[in-house]
Amino acid sequence: MIPASEILRARETLRGVALRTPLVPLDVPGDIEILLKLETLQPVNSFKIRGAGNAILQASDDDLRDGVLTASAGNMAQGVAYAARLRGVPATIVVPEHAPQTKLDAIERLGGRAIRVPYEEWWQVLVEGRYDGAGGLFVHPVANPRVMAGNGTIGLELLEQDDRFDTVVVPYGGGGLLTGIASAVKAARPDVRFYAAEPETGAPVTATLAAGTPTEVDYRPSFVDGSGSRALIPDVWAHAETLIDGAFALPPAETAAAVRLLAERLRVIAEGAGALALAAAVSGRVPGARRVVCIVSGGNIDAAVLGRILAGETP
Repeated sequence: MIPASEILRARETLRGVALRTPLVPLDVPGDIEILLKLETLQPVNSFKIRGAGNAILQASDDDLRDGVLTASAGNMAQGVAYAARLRGVPATIVVPEHAPQTKLDAIERLGGRAIRVPYEEWWQVLVEGRYDGAGGLFVHPVANPRVMAGNGTIGLELLEQDDRFDTVVVPYGGGGLLTGIASAVKAARPDVRFYAAEPETGAPVTATLAAGTPTEVDYRPSFVDGSGSRALIPDVWAHAETLIDGAFALPPAETAAAVRLLAERLRVIAEGAGALALAAAVSGRVPGARRVVCIVSGGNIDAAVLGRILAGETP
C-alpha cells in the first residue's frame, strides 16, 4: 500500500492544480446504485494530472535541470506536459504509434514534444525507465510512488463524498490508479472491494488472477488505448495484488456501449478506458455490489471515433 502520509502530502502539493471532481449518480435498472467519479473534468481531461503533478511539483530544481521524460499513450503525456509547464521545464513524451491524434495534439498544445515509436519499443521504454534519444527526469506513468500517491487523492475525496459505497471499479492499465485509490480507501475502510476493469484485447490482470501467477497475454491495440497491456508491471503488481478483489475483461462492444451511455444520459464524454468501469458495473459482473463507484478516468477521445460510437458502431 502507498502510505497515507504520502497521499495526504500529495493532496497539499496538488492544491490549486488538480480539481476535486464530483461524484454523481447514474440511474440504472435493478438493485445496484452507481456513482461516477468524473476525472474527465480535470484540466487535462483525465486523472493523470494528479500523479504527474505530484511527482513533478515535488521534484527538486536539480532533478529537473534537463526537463522531464515519460512514456505514455497520451493521458500521462498531457499530465506531464502540464506540470512541466508549471515548473518551466521542457517535457518529452515517448508515445506508441497507435496513440490517438487527439492526445498527440494536446501534448503539442501544452508545450510537450512527442516521439512516436512502435509499441514494442514503447513498452521497453516503460520497462527500462529511459529512452536513448532524450534525457530528463523520467516520470514513470505508473511505477512511481509519487505518481501513485497523487492518484490516491481520488480515494481521499471518495471517503469524504460518500460513506456508503461498498465497491470501487477502476480501469487498469499499469495499475497505479487502482493502487493509489485503494491504498487511501482501504486504510480507512478495509471492507470496500476493488475490481480492475480491462479491455479483453489486453487483460493481464484477469489472466493472472485466473492462473494464480503473473501471466502475459496477447495484446491488440484498440480504441480503448488508455488501458490494457500485454503484461503486468512487477513493482506495481506487488502493491495491487494485496488490494484487488477481482478483475473483468470487457469486450469492445460493451465498452463502446458505456461510452454512449455516459454521453446520452449525462452528456459526459469518456474515452474507452474511461468507460471500462461503467461497462463492468452495468454488465452485472460485479458480485454482491449494491453501491458501486466507477472511476471515469479520462475523456480524451478522437472526435471521429466518438462519432462512430455515438452512431452505434464499435470502432
